[in-house]
Amino acid sequence: MSDQPFSAEQQEYLKGFMAGVEARRGALGLPASPVAAPAAVDPADINRAAQDRTVAAGGTLTPEEEAKRKKHPLDRFDEISATAAEGKFPRGIEVFLAKFHGLFYVAPAQDAFMCRLRIPGGILNAHQVRGVASIADDLAGSYADITTRANLQLRDIPAQNAPEILLRLAEIGLTSRGAGADNIRNITGSPTAGIDPQELIDTRPYCRAVHHFILHHRELYGLPRKFNIAFDGGGRVAVLEDTNDIALSAVQVAEGFGVAPGVYFRLGLGGITGHRDFARSAGVVVPPDDAVRVCNAVVRVFIAHGDRTDRTKARLKYVLDRMGLAGFLGEVEKELGAPLRHIDEAAILPRPAQDKHGHIGVHAQKQAGLNYVGLVCPVGRLSSDRLRGLAAIAEQYGTGTLRLTVWQNLLISDIPDAKLEAALGAVTALGLDWRASKLRGGLVACTGNAGCKFSASDTKRHAAALVDWLEQRIGIDQPINIHLTGCPHSCAQHYIADIGLLATKIERGDEMIEGYDLLVGGGAGAEQKLGRLVRPKVAFEDLPPMILSVLHAWQRNRAAPDETFQSFTARLSDGELSGLCGRVLETA
Repeated sequence: MSDQPFSAEQQEYLKGFMAGVEARRGALGLPASPVAAPAAVDPADINRAAQDRTVAAGGTLTPEEEAKRKKHPLDRFDEISATAAEGKFPRGIEVFLAKFHGLFYVAPAQDAFMCRLRIPGGILNAHQVRGVASIADDLAGSYADITTRANLQLRDIPAQNAPEILLRLAEIGLTSRGAGADNIRNITGSPTAGIDPQELIDTRPYCRAVHHFILHHRELYGLPRKFNIAFDGGGRVAVLEDTNDIALSAVQVAEGFGVAPGVYFRLGLGGITGHRDFARSAGVVVPPDDAVRVCNAVVRVFIAHGDRTDRTKARLKYVLDRMGLAGFLGEVEKELGAPLRHIDEAAILPRPAQDKHGHIGVHAQKQAGLNYVGLVCPVGRLSSDRLRGLAAIAEQYGTGTLRLTVWQNLLISDIPDAKLEAALGAVTALGLDWRASKLRGGLVACTGNAGCKFSASDTKRHAAALVDWLEQRIGIDQPINIHLTGCPHSCAQHYIADIGLLATKIERGDEMIEGYDLLVGGGAGAEQKLGRLVRPKVAFEDLPPMILSVLHAWQRNRAAPDETFQSFTARLSDGELSGLCGRVLETA
C-alpha cells in the first residue's frame, strides 16, 4: 500500500461513501457508527497561530518570536546538556531560550548562570529549604536570594552545572520551568495564607492550582512577553497584587447587587508599575472555584492579541490600551464560554486593613496558641548555612513551614506560645532578627550590577549602606518603604515605594559614577500611587543626606502626628521637595 496521503478527489469519494453507509444504518434503525477521536492538536498551535496572524497582517516577528517558532524552547534540554558538557555558556538568542528553563546567563555582571525557581505562594517546607542549601553549596555560590516575587534565585553557577541544577531541583519537588523569558512567572499569594486572623480566604490552594495548571499546559509557555499573577486573601501582609497582570483580590460582596453575597476574588488586569500602571479594576468578581478557568481564559486572550512585533509594547497593559477593557473582557467571555460576573463597585465591602510592615516581627495566628515570626533577611540574601539553620528552626519549633514574601524576607509559622522564646533565641543565634527599624523593615533592593547586566548600580550594597547611615541619624515613628532598583525593568518596584531609587550612571569629570533618580510618594494597595521624580541623577554619595533632609521635614512639619510620609509629600510641590534636597547640598 502506498504511504502517500489521499488526493482531494479520493478524500471526497471516501466522505461520500461513509455518508452513504451512515444513511443506510439510519434506515435500518441502527445506531450511528462511533466517531473516531480527532487527531491530537499540538497545544503550541495557539502561539503559532498568533504568530501566523501577525505575519499575514504584514508584521515582522521579533527575533525572540522567530526563535520560539523554530523549536519550542521547553524542548531544549538536549542543547542545554550538550553546551554544559563542553563547559560553555549560551550565546546570542540561546541566552533568551535558556530562560525557559529558569537559567539566566548574567554576563558581563558574572560569567555564570543564575537559576530562578518557581515556588507557588512562596511557601516551602524545611526539606526543600535544606535541599536548596545543598544545591547552592554543591553547584552554585553557597547562597540564595529572595526575590520580589516571593521566590528564590541561585547564583554563581558554572556552565557545566546547569543540567544537574535542574535535576536536583526536581528531586526536592521544585522546578525552574518557565521562571524566565516569555512565560507566566512565579504565582504569588498572601504569605500569611491560612494563618491570618483577618483573612477572607486562604489563597494557598488557588496559588497551587494555577501553578500546576501552567506546568501541565505547554500552550501557556511562549507568550508575547512575561506575565504575572497574584492572589491577595485579605490578610495583614500585602502581596502587591495590584502590580500584576492578573490581580485577584479577596473581597466581601454585600447583598442586593445581583450577585449572591459572599467572598469572591475581584479581578484586576494590566498592572505593570515599571510602565507606570496599576492593575485596573475589571468590574468583575470571580468565584474562587473559577479562579483557574478565568486565569486561563485571560492568558489565552493575551496570547491571541499580544504584540509579537515590538517587545516594548508586548505586555497585557498595551493589549488593554488597544482593545479597551470592555473589548478585552468580551474576548475572555468567549474563551470561557460563559459570562463573567460583572458587578457594581458599591457592592464590594472595604478590605480589612493591612499592616505596612506586618511581614516583620511576632504575630498571633488565627489558630489559638500559635504564632508566626517574620525575619529580616538583609537585602534578601541568605547563606546556605543560614538556610539550613532556618529549616531546623522551622522543624524544631513549628511545622517545618517557611513562607517567602515579596518584601524579600520570610516567615516561620505555627510556633506554639510555649516554644516562642526558644525559637526567637535560635533566630538570634543564627545571626538574624525579627526586629527592624521603621526604615529597615521596608527596605527592598534588586540584584544590582554585582549580578545583573542591566543594572547601573550596586543596589544591594547601596541599600545596606543607606539604611545604616540613616539609622545613625534619625529614628522615625511610622514605617516607610525604600526600594532600590537597578534599571527601568523595576524588579524592586521603585515607583510604589515611599522613597524609590532608580539606578543611573552619572558623568563626573572623565568618569561615570553610580547614582540614582530620587522619587517619593509611591504606594500600593490602599496607598496606591506612583512616586514622583524629585531629583534626577544624584550621585550615591550625595543621596543619604538628601533623604535625611526630607525625613526630618516630614517628622517636624506633619499636619497631624499620624500623617504618613506619603500624605506629607503629596502636600508639597515638586519644587518644594527638590528644594529640601538642594538645601542639604548647599550646607553639606
